[in-house]
Amino acid sequence: MFVMLQVPWLQSCANLMQIGAPLPLLGCLGQYFKVLGSMKVLTGQHGKEIIEFPILKLNGRTMEIESTFHMYVQPVVHPQLTPFCTELTGIIQAMVDGQPSLQQVLERVDEWMAKEGLLDPNVKSIFVTCGDWDLKVMLPGQCQYLGLPVADYFKQWINLKKAYSFAMGCWPKNGLLDMNKGLSLQHIGRPHSGIDDCKNIANIMKTLAYRGFIFKQTSKPF
Repeated sequence: MFVMLQVPWLQSCANLMQIGAPLPLLGCLGQYFKVLGSMKVLTGQHGKEIIEFPILKLNGRTMEIESTFHMYVQPVVHPQLTPFCTELTGIIQAMVDGQPSLQQVLERVDEWMAKEGLLDPNVKSIFVTCGDWDLKVMLPGQCQYLGLPVADYFKQWINLKKAYSFAMGCWPKNGLLDMNKGLSLQHIGRPHSGIDDCKNIANIMKTLAYRGFIFKQTSKPF
């Protein structure tokens, strides 16, 4: 169920911002948001492969970034990046050559989450993505192709496009670009860069939260 609420303590939030105090917990589901930038993919004859895996740990009270996970992934089905992929993402061949496989990267994601306390059952957290495709289609599809399990924590998320549409009353057809424009925010970094996508998502979330918006899970159970 997609339920997004405006909260009655909006003015209190504004007052807290002025004195630099922490905000009330902004995500009813938990204490942290795991901001997942679009997992950049290489498109080839046999489909798509993930080549960049970025995540930000965003504090649900302060809406500040506390930690970053960012790795490039060695493609195995299509070892050579296409000119189109490089032009779109800024990722060149040297950035993926010799990098860990997707299986190894997923293992390191798990290690990073454990180190950051995100696997503690007493710490609630949820992924945030710009759209459903990354966690609904791309990651499960590639894991199935490679015979890899998908961790349960990848099966729940907040689609920022849906959250934005509930908060602002319009659908961001052009994704982050439209959301930044609608909130009068400057786009951070390069479009189609996974790690820069994360930074823009975090900035949009912070702006919506300061306006009194509560983020809730939008994905449906698998």
